[in-house]
Amino acid sequence: MSQVEKARLFKSLHIAGKPVVLYNIWDAGGARALDKAGAKAIATGSWSVAAAHGYKDGEAMPLDFALMVVARIAQSTDLPLTVDFEGGYAAEPDQIEKNVGRVIEAGAVGINFEDQIVNGTGLYAIPDQVARIKAVRRAAETAGVPLFINARTDVFLKAGPEGAHADVMEDALARQAAYTEAGADGIFVPGLTDSPLIRKICEAGSLPVNVMMRGGLTSVADAAKLGVSRVSFGPGPYAAAIEDLTARFNAI
Repeated sequence: MSQVEKARLFKSLHIAGKPVVLYNIWDAGGARALDKAGAKAIATGSWSVAAAHGYKDGEAMPLDFALMVVARIAQSTDLPLTVDFEGGYAAEPDQIEKNVGRVIEAGAVGINFEDQIVNGTGLYAIPDQVARIKAVRRAAETAGVPLFINARTDVFLKAGPEGAHADVMEDALARQAAYTEAGADGIFVPGLTDSPLIRKICEAGSLPVNVMMRGGLTSVADAAKLGVSRVSFGPGPYAAAIEDLTARFNAI
């Protein structure tokens, strides 16, 4: 398939109530393993990719190096690849547009794009993040690839304990509506595990909703019943692999 065909296929996998399962990997070997295991698409996790190469999360890995990893993963599988691109390695829309063009060139057909201020505090104001998402869309249009923009909001991660998540729902819903209007293809709400609140997010908008399997959210089947279209696992697979590696060494 061409990159455009992969992008269209990837978008078609997002079905409410029948979510695409993305078990986040960090290298070409992991991509190949999941390809052989029957995965429908490949997704990286920024924390995992960084840790696997000796870096901290939060765009500490040099962009050129990160794009080399992306390119190698893309070359190792025929499956659609979506990349956790954090905050786009830039604050200003013009530079984001250039950087997203490069990740598309490396082979990605989708990206996670977050609204937290990487290496700063808090979140971008909605108008600022809207401008940034529009820059991502411009990069995709220039490349001629219908990139799947998974607009991630960190309102729930920043809110702290799950009991406080209801208090930030108004902000989350406002961001969901604004990011949809800006050209996003999906909404990602990491940290949100409360079933009624997830259902509310799914019912409030028109875009596919992505949740991260963590905490009390452990069943893909249960998440599907809430109306989500995509489930991902973040750094969980990497943490489990490293724990297994360590345990096997200690058992020798």
